[in-house]
Amino acid sequence: MSGQSLLVPGEISPIRSVPGNIRRPEYVGKPAPTPYSGPEVQNAETIERMRIAGRIAAQAMEEASKLIKPGVTTDELDRVAHEFMCDHGAYPSTLGYRGFPKSLCSSVNEVICHGIPDSTVLQDGDIVNLDVTAYINGVHGDNNATYLCGDVDDESKLLVERTRESLNRAIKAVRPGRQINIIGRVIESYAKRFGYGVVRDFTGHGINSSFHSGLIVPHYDSPHATTDIQPGMTFTIEPMLTLGTHEYDMWDDGWTVVTKDRKRTAQFEHTLVVTATGAEILTLP
Repeated sequence: MSGQSLLVPGEISPIRSVPGNIRRPEYVGKPAPTPYSGPEVQNAETIERMRIAGRIAAQAMEEASKLIKPGVTTDELDRVAHEFMCDHGAYPSTLGYRGFPKSLCSSVNEVICHGIPDSTVLQDGDIVNLDVTAYINGVHGDNNATYLCGDVDDESKLLVERTRESLNRAIKAVRPGRQINIIGRVIESYAKRFGYGVVRDFTGHGINSSFHSGLIVPHYDSPHATTDIQPGMTFTIEPMLTLGTHEYDMWDDGWTVVTKDRKRTAQFEHTLVVTATGAEILTLP
């Protein structure tokens, strides 16, 4: 693996503004969202709105990813995604969620998730995860992917490719009548082939009018994930695989999660709706 130095916090730029005509999620300006009490199974009209939110989130991530190269700051990636979502009438869901100050999460190298975009300059050989969620018409669409920056070592490339494949395999395993734990079972069994760690404390989640509905989707084979999968359920699958331990530390910012052994980690995510025969991806550009 690359011998690059470990990440350190950079300087966070001022909070970006959102046009006043764009609808805000209910949690903006509050310390926490109101707990969701609605159903996990959504009606056709809600699912159609989620397709729109998912498409905008995927397109915003795609636009930001085009800038990934050595010398670019993670704050610049945030700016591009923020402007894209606002230009398309969507609110960046992470902005103001439990006080998060930016419009996407940028998690570089040993950062598992929830990295805050700042003055950090991407280096040749980095891997960087972008996590983008859009809110429009009262619903959210959430996706992320890990990208290569410049000339990346083979070990890191394989980690990224295999993490993407673990998501693909998990999506194919979704079927009505199965339990949620099939998702983690597929991911964990695949990751174990390569000796990867599977992060346990950060999971997929139910999503709809709520950013996180309360439904938990583990990426390991959890005996507690016994919820039956039903047509119309909407949730994310977002495996986080590591080159070493699944254990983590958190920075003093209360958000940035890094591997305890500081080895690299990758993640991919889609928002899905369960169909009669499997799952449809809602976060496609």
